[in-house]
Amino acid sequence: MAASWVNSAERIGSDLHLELTGPGGRRAALIRALREAVRSGRLAPGTRLPPYRSLAADLGVARNTVADAYAELVAEGWLTARQGSGTRVAERAEPLRPAARVPRKAPPRARGPRHDLTQGTPDTSAFPRTAWLASYRRALQQAPNEVFGPGDPAGRIELREALTEYLARARGVRTEPGRIVICSGFAHALRLLFGGGVLHGPLAVEAYGLGFHREVLAAAGVRTVPLPLDEHGARIDRLRRERTVLLTPAHQFPTGGPLHPARRAAVIDWARARGGLVLEDDYDGEFRYDRKPVGAVQGLDPERVIHIGSVSKSLSPAVRLGWMVLPERYVDAVLAVKGDREAWASVLDQLSLADFVVSGAYDRHVRRMRQRYRDRRDRLVAALADHAPHIEATGIAAGLHAVLRLPPGTETSTVKAATWQGIALDGLAAFWHPDTDMAAGDGLVVGYASPSEHAYGPALEALCRALPP
Repeated sequence: MAASWVNSAERIGSDLHLELTGPGGRRAALIRALREAVRSGRLAPGTRLPPYRSLAADLGVARNTVADAYAELVAEGWLTARQGSGTRVAERAEPLRPAARVPRKAPPRARGPRHDLTQGTPDTSAFPRTAWLASYRRALQQAPNEVFGPGDPAGRIELREALTEYLARARGVRTEPGRIVICSGFAHALRLLFGGGVLHGPLAVEAYGLGFHREVLAAAGVRTVPLPLDEHGARIDRLRRERTVLLTPAHQFPTGGPLHPARRAAVIDWARARGGLVLEDDYDGEFRYDRKPVGAVQGLDPERVIHIGSVSKSLSPAVRLGWMVLPERYVDAVLAVKGDREAWASVLDQLSLADFVVSGAYDRHVRRMRQRYRDRRDRLVAALADHAPHIEATGIAAGLHAVLRLPPGTETSTVKAATWQGIALDGLAAFWHPDTDMAAGDGLVVGYASPSEHAYGPALEALCRALPP
């Protein structure tokens, strides 16, 4: 028997919408309303009803009116009344039920791909749970009371101080805590900068890039103008009337390769001469395998570059934390767009990441994953040498993916063949800006970070079976 009390103000008066209307006076109306509530299932069998006095007061009727209505419904078998137990809905008073329907047979669920070789996702099985939990506990134990109030839109000072030191050491970024604004990732940064009216289009972008970012910009009303690419990266000399350019200078996405030193200097010269601005997407700058990581362009001129990074590749996209290192003149405008309170990035996660960085756990994790991903890359190159020596892997000096160059005209059929082999991956054409007038040829963008260790070998075998002869 249900033990819940039906409060007339919360249940009958509001949820059951009991209306005392119709012929016969209040007593008859109450009887009809209670009978309908039981019949429809709004009052389940075994539910205890409120005492006469409570219901009468809530409905604005005489106590005797409620007592008489209860008595009649008990006599009819809708309710039961026992000394010390109150008045309840009778167990045999079953509500009306719709006619039984023959259940439809659910369509078979489409089987997902067996092998995930899509770009952009780290090995989720390698998330440093123990170290992250230790940082979270320390952060929670040491957090001042103000942490549990409205957050600072700039982000917690502990995290901004930790990032100031880390970015200077690991990426050559020159900044201070007051010029860092925490966000939830690169797309969020774009929404704040362009959707909030801090920056305006048109925006020059690399001819190959992530389509989702172009969609975010288009939703903000920003027209993007593609810059051609060659073996040295984006053609800075093709910048025309644009005042802002978005680049991935440490590792061009997705074709690979850093922006040539001469072009890094050239884009800063362009920004100074035109009063322009460079947006630097440092999406996987920590993962360089063959030599020391290429430093951030921001270090060349902190007042002409907005450096944007996140932990989505280095740690996990689930953490949802990123940062903008801003020229001083943009800080107040970005904070005005964010509002008076932090509405996007968890303050407790910010404190945890700050501890994770300061304690050295972040560096240890990056070093461990750098070695793991380098081994993954080497296994991919070795598999191609053994089974498809005619296929070249490019963009492999850094990052979490490689581009496999395919014979002309074979990209579409190879992507289909990969699908038949149960592989999820992308063709190079999926990242091509629709307005560009040149293509980098056919290819596959193969993410070698996504699979777990035990799943990577079978994924490589399936990939080799899908490649054209």
